[in-house]
Amino acid sequence: MPAVFVLIWSTGFIVAKFGLPYAPPLTFLAIRYFLSIACFLIWIGLVRAPWPREGRQWLHLAVTGVLMQAAYLGGVWVAVKAGMGAGLTALIVGLQPVLTALWVSWLAAGRGGAAGGKVTPRQWMGLALGLGGLLLVVSHKLGGGHEVTGLTLASTLFALFSITAGTLYQKSFVRPGDVRCAGAVQMGAALLVTLPLVFFETGAIVWNPQFVGAMAWSVLALTLGGSSLLYLLIQRGAATSVTSLLYLVPPTTALMAWLLFDEAITLATVVGTALTALGVSFVVRPAKPPVAP
Repeated sequence: MPAVFVLIWSTGFIVAKFGLPYAPPLTFLAIRYFLSIACFLIWIGLVRAPWPREGRQWLHLAVTGVLMQAAYLGGVWVAVKAGMGAGLTALIVGLQPVLTALWVSWLAAGRGGAAGGKVTPRQWMGLALGLGGLLLVVSHKLGGGHEVTGLTLASTLFALFSITAGTLYQKSFVRPGDVRCAGAVQMGAALLVTLPLVFFETGAIVWNPQFVGAMAWSVLALTLGGSSLLYLLIQRGAATSVTSLLYLVPPTTALMAWLLFDEAITLATVVGTALTALGVSFVVRPAKPPVAP
């Protein structure tokens, strides 16, 4: 499941490169949310999946949908559309595992170091290795003259804090439930927040094969596949371990860009990818039980 998630999630920037030239970012996302809801509802109807019974769980799912869909995706896509380079965007959003670990560690310290998610020294070393590898992977893109403005930087930071808060919120408040129903509620909340903002955008949709293909992949693979897998991973694993997988997204995206767009793979990319994979293994690998004397 983690490997499939990383592969799917890594296509996000690829889809943006295909789809964003032909539609305003929030308009693209609003259509994506609407089509995703329709697909989820059909899926739910076919399997008769159970909806959450408590109104409070509907509210919690809606909050995660606003944070992890509307706010995160909206921030990233606005930044990319406004001209921020993919490497710098990936670097800023890629700081999420560090923010998550800091919060989890602070929370555990506030509880007197009690169990419940404290970050171990080995995991801190893994987070540092992953961040170092990530910096190596995107370093060759940081000086490429990409436009960095107050809007692009603020949008990307907004996306970073939104997905971090959404991940922690879901882990703390959302009970395990059917992933399809959860996805429908989250997409519905994201659509309600995004749709009013569409009227402030300029530009029209250009209907062509690239736009349709990008939209289809965004709905079927990224939302029904990637977002559903992220929901399951958060429910089943520790927040720090799950978010550390996002360190693998920029290196995987770089490999995809090499295959699809013939973007160069440098030595720094290879070394950085190896460091990132090693760091993630330190974070997600379970600790060995103490040996009995």
